[in-house]
Amino acid sequence: MQAIADALSVRFNPVAVRGEISGFSRAASGHCYFSLKDEGGQLRCAMFRRSADQLQFAPRDGLLVQALGKLDVYGPRGDLQLIVESLKPAGQGALFEQFLRLKAKLEAEGLFDAGRKRDLPPQPRSIAVVTSLGAAALRDVVTALRRRVPHIPVVIHPASVQGAQAPQEICQALEGAYQRFHTTGEGEVLLLVRGGGSLEDLWAFNDEAVVRAVAQAPMPVICGVGHETDFTLSDFAADLRAPTPTAAAELCAPARQTRLDGLSQVAAVLDGAVHRAIDLRTQRLDQLAQRLGRPSGRVHESQQHLTVLQHRLAGAVRLRRQRLGMALDQLSGQLPQARDRALQVQVQRLDRCASALGLLDPTLVLERGYAFLTDEEKGSVITSAGQVQPGQRVRATLSDGTLGLTVDA
Repeated sequence: MQAIADALSVRFNPVAVRGEISGFSRAASGHCYFSLKDEGGQLRCAMFRRSADQLQFAPRDGLLVQALGKLDVYGPRGDLQLIVESLKPAGQGALFEQFLRLKAKLEAEGLFDAGRKRDLPPQPRSIAVVTSLGAAALRDVVTALRRRVPHIPVVIHPASVQGAQAPQEICQALEGAYQRFHTTGEGEVLLLVRGGGSLEDLWAFNDEAVVRAVAQAPMPVICGVGHETDFTLSDFAADLRAPTPTAAAELCAPARQTRLDGLSQVAAVLDGAVHRAIDLRTQRLDQLAQRLGRPSGRVHESQQHLTVLQHRLAGAVRLRRQRLGMALDQLSGQLPQARDRALQVQVQRLDRCASALGLLDPTLVLERGYAFLTDEEKGSVITSAGQVQPGQRVRATLSDGTLGLTVDA
């Protein structure tokens, strides 16, 4: 192995490699490990802490970079690897660019709007989980739920979470969870979970069909895919994103003991309120008992009060009768005068009406030398010369009689 490493060092080093970061991780020692890949394959890379501390950016999966380093052979496994001495961005990787394009498309359609997000139920009656049966994420979720809410039933909807068949299986599992929720009401909260991995490993949760299926969920969805730094499009479509599968379980299931402690506090408050109410009622009862005294005393007081009211009533009746009698006498004296005044007013009004009517009498006009003509046959009043013809008989009415006339011209 050492001979191969020496041969590579003599012939190729140093080398520059351009590729897309995959499976990036940083150990507690500060060393970084990842792979660089392109359409032709991938190369394992190691970047020691001394070089990693000089980085001017944060490496992540899907980022297209250019690495400068030395080829070497990792002895224990015999793997070819690149010891990276410097690393700089060279643009976005193809997979990451696809991620950004799809994210922009779905965001424009409103699938990631904050207004679509729903609040989680404070205490779900059942929880649905979509993940792989063999995934460590399922064990983490079940362990957390069993510890926090052992009384809440959990319904598992299995699906592959990695590989070409994963998107279709995830969509089918989600649809099954939705149908069960509509039919039985089970699964008031849905957990979509998977452990960490590279961008390729998590790509099923960036599939457009999966993201749309998550957005159409009839119940709140918590997406706990990957580790804290991993983001998928399903995270944006879900109602809530959890940094890990365990965190997703904790978010939807408040600890049972917390609920019990809350109930104990409420019970203590209610107990105190009941005792205070009983004490107040007892004091009020004592006060009323003191005021009540002996029944015979209350009867005597009531009789005395009734006697006083009877005297006051009799006096009020006499006073009212006297006032009414005085008012009647006063009205009796005023009545003749009021009658005479009303009669005088009516006579004056009648005289004014007779004078006005006389002014309208047509005979008064005739006495001044006027006459009016009527057709002798029809009796209609003639007001225009065009209404008669030569030889026509007409009648003229004067103040003291009528005349029969014949029209000459």
